[in-house]
Amino acid sequence: VWWMLQAGRYRPEFRETRAAQDFFATCRSPKLCCELTLQPLRRFPLDAAIIFSDILVVPQALGMEVVMVPGKGPTFTEPLKEVEDLLKLRQKVDVTAELGYVFQAITLTRHSLEGKVPLIGFSGAPWTLLSYMIEGGGSTTMAKAKSWLYRHPEASHRLLRLGAGVALPASYPWQALQLFESHAGHLGPEQFQDFALPYIRDISQAVKSKLKEEALPLVPMIIFAKDAHYALRDLAHAGYEVVGLDWTIRPQEARAQTGKDVTLQGNLDPCALYAPKEKIGELVKKMLEGFGTQRYIANLGHGLYPDMSPEHVGAFVEAVHAHSRHINKH
Repeated sequence: VWWMLQAGRYRPEFRETRAAQDFFATCRSPKLCCELTLQPLRRFPLDAAIIFSDILVVPQALGMEVVMVPGKGPTFTEPLKEVEDLLKLRQKVDVTAELGYVFQAITLTRHSLEGKVPLIGFSGAPWTLLSYMIEGGGSTTMAKAKSWLYRHPEASHRLLRLGAGVALPASYPWQALQLFESHAGHLGPEQFQDFALPYIRDISQAVKSKLKEEALPLVPMIIFAKDAHYALRDLAHAGYEVVGLDWTIRPQEARAQTGKDVTLQGNLDPCALYAPKEKIGELVKKMLEGFGTQRYIANLGHGLYPDMSPEHVGAFVEAVHAHSRHINKH
């Protein structure tokens, strides 16, 4: 059991550590990233750590300026508006130079963990990154980004290839990797097939090939494509060991679509953590009974929210461990 946005504002120690620091400055500080990654493990009996970072360090590596605006979220000072704007991006990125601070944070955190739990790395998938780079921030419709797919398909593929090339460097000492296609739900089946799935496959293949080429251990990879129920069968055959699920699909239905060879991850509604602790336990029990305890990673169906109670978050973890032990025993 672990959860998305594991190092987050729901904990007072996170807010205290982050108080005097710009968000992306924190991301560029290996020492702070390590500290924020370790904090949840000191409070909760979790089975994995996930490095503190942000998916938008990839557009930054491509040469775009992104700032975190209080009350608004990530904001691009100059989003991509016309096809010609692609020329402003770095066409070849020296990942070690531009994102070396991520490597340093991972290395420091691996040493600090002392092998107690594995460290998960992550990146945004190309379509999700493209949507931010064109929208300039969050959006409820993704109309600007989707219009590119319809009006400028070739330029869209150029941008998607750029993002895929920077997304997940195989040389980082990850122990597992999660690819976030957080905005998959804005695409229908046809656009997902054209503009998302090929790059999801390419990233898995590229990482695995690079690790094999360098005689490094292969690491399990997780694909989380939020609201992409229409694509579960394809995702199960996209080269990932784990398929992450949001909370809007039943475990049994997901199993039927993905088969027996893929591990599933998820999928409690994050808002369930606002319920009383006893209710959280009941919901976790039902979730585990639906998935079973084999080829399964317990998680939420999306990230934690800032105003959630750490005690209720802890109740979720405790319930997962308690009910899974009971199910396995009987």
